[in-house]
Amino acid sequence: MRINTLFYCIVQGLKNIFRNKWFTLASVATISACLFLFGLFYSILSNFEHMVKNAEQRVAVTALLDLGVSDERVGEIKAMILNRAEVKEVNYFSAEETWVKFAEENDFGDISIFTENPLEDCAHFDIYLNDVSMQSDLVTFLESVDGVRKVNQSALTARVLTGVNSIISYVSIGIILILFLVSIFLISNTVTIGIQVRKEEIQIMKYIGATDFFARAPFVIEGIIIGFIGSLVPLVAIYFLYNEAMIYVAGSYSFMAALIQFLPVQEVFRTLLPICIGIGVGIGFIGSYTTVRKHLSV
Repeated sequence: MRINTLFYCIVQGLKNIFRNKWFTLASVATISACLFLFGLFYSILSNFEHMVKNAEQRVAVTALLDLGVSDERVGEIKAMILNRAEVKEVNYFSAEETWVKFAEENDFGDISIFTENPLEDCAHFDIYLNDVSMQSDLVTFLESVDGVRKVNQSALTARVLTGVNSIISYVSIGIILILFLVSIFLISNTVTIGIQVRKEEIQIMKYIGATDFFARAPFVIEGIIIGFIGSLVPLVAIYFLYNEAMIYVAGSYSFMAALIQFLPVQEVFRTLLPICIGIGVGIGFIGSYTTVRKHLSV
């Protein structure tokens, strides 16, 4: 495409926006509203997923070792566990360390008065996972390891966290699809009106040799611009609302701030910014392109 042709298409696309300003505003407003809801929903889900991930990282599988297992065998077992793809971290506690920790947690005071270690058979590994949904695979492996006498797991917690992650994924996909279809419908209507307004002009252009692409491009550009503007408005609104919400919660509900760690706004927007712009521009392109193809015979 030549530069002057591209410039002409862009200018005509901008003119189309102002020719149908009320429908353009309606399309921008609808896309903005849809993407605002999407961005708000995404911000909440991102923080919720972050909390779930933190909860997953606190779920440990405990592998109790046989009484009298050698230090060499302990090292071998630890190396085998660390080689597992689902394992994030492994901590070993000897029987003596387990007893000291247990006494401190239960405020036993001076344990030197005890002549024997009541937890002598409780040397163990605490194993933390990258993905709690893979807990059952790890447990099956540990139960087959020589030197491991018992494996304690949080099966219910793993199922709950895995189920929550699945729900988050399905709900996100469903909302995105709904917003996508609504926005395409509105842009399609806006572009259709623009085509009807310029119907005679397009007919003349085609009679004197204009290609389908030349007649189609301004409307496609119009849709892309509408989608782009519609994506910027909610991003600005969400950025300020997110910061204000974090400040409000930290100031008014300090107990919640201690329990819940919100993602920094930069972390959320690192993903949200390109997604929103991509969805907005994509909706604008698809809505306008399909509509123009449908009315190309004008």
